[in-house]
Amino acid sequence: MHHRNAPLTVVGRQRAVAQVIDSGRPIAHVAAEFHIARTTLSKWVGRYREHGDPGLQDHSSAPANRPTRLPIWVLELIESWRRKRKWSARRIARELADGHGFACCVRTVTRWLDRLGLNRIRDITPDGENLRSPGKITARYPGHIVHMDVKKVGQIPDGGGWRAHGRGSELALAGKRAHKQKVGYTYLHSMEDGFSRLSYTESLEDEKAITTIGFFHRARVFFAAHGITWITRLVTDNGSNYTASAFRRSTCAFISRHQRTRIYTPRHNGKIERYQRILAEECLYARPYGSETERREAIAIWVHHYNFHRPHTACGDQPPASRLHTGVDNVMTNYI
Repeated sequence: MHHRNAPLTVVGRQRAVAQVIDSGRPIAHVAAEFHIARTTLSKWVGRYREHGDPGLQDHSSAPANRPTRLPIWVLELIESWRRKRKWSARRIARELADGHGFACCVRTVTRWLDRLGLNRIRDITPDGENLRSPGKITARYPGHIVHMDVKKVGQIPDGGGWRAHGRGSELALAGKRAHKQKVGYTYLHSMEDGFSRLSYTESLEDEKAITTIGFFHRARVFFAAHGITWITRLVTDNGSNYTASAFRRSTCAFISRHQRTRIYTPRHNGKIERYQRILAEECLYARPYGSETERREAIAIWVHHYNFHRPHTACGDQPPASRLHTGVDNVMTNYI
């Protein structure tokens, strides 16, 4: 398939080369007539004289010699170890280094397993069965596992953004010009109880450690008002606000354990990730908003609806507050 802006196809190259070789016309004149560079036509003429018509076909731009590419014997070992021993990419890279003296990073082995079609477990089992079942994060009681995370969303300029007026419209561009192209971001800090799915969300201006500490204590007060007075395990990602020593010192007296997820593995904090997805689908992008203040007010109303009215499949099609027998069913949260 030719590029849409390509000056000539294979047939056009044949016609241009025929004007030079068969008719004996100068290359410069033919190139000007076909609106191409003289060097390009010279290249095609040389390829035709050396290879004939196949020389005018499109060829891969990949280099013929790749000094850094893995040798064939290494690729054969990677495929053999993966098929016969079902070794992981990390185990293969370590065996190449220790047993054969060939240094190879894990990412390279992973990329070649993907090219060979062997990167998944079901690709190397006889019947295509997936031997690994997804694990579940099971909370035994309220406060057993509490999840925290931050979602970064662009702020809405006064008068509405492109979702309200259309992408590229004059009103949307006027809002950007009024803020000199820097509208800014809103950081949605959220905390969710893994047992009841009771959630607390605030719209804040940044995700610094001091901001996160303040949010944690306000969320803790909200949870305590609903009967969750102690947090056994707090699960967060590896953001700088959660790894800060100030955050650890400020929260250690109220939690038994602070667990951080494996790096680049958001599924280990999947409950809060799912909550943020529901928040985005049902509130953040459900309708256009005229300003950031309007959206923040809508978030507060939606979170109250999520906690006390919206049915949740993990709670037996009941709202999250139904799993907390505290008698509090009309508490309205405060948001910033």
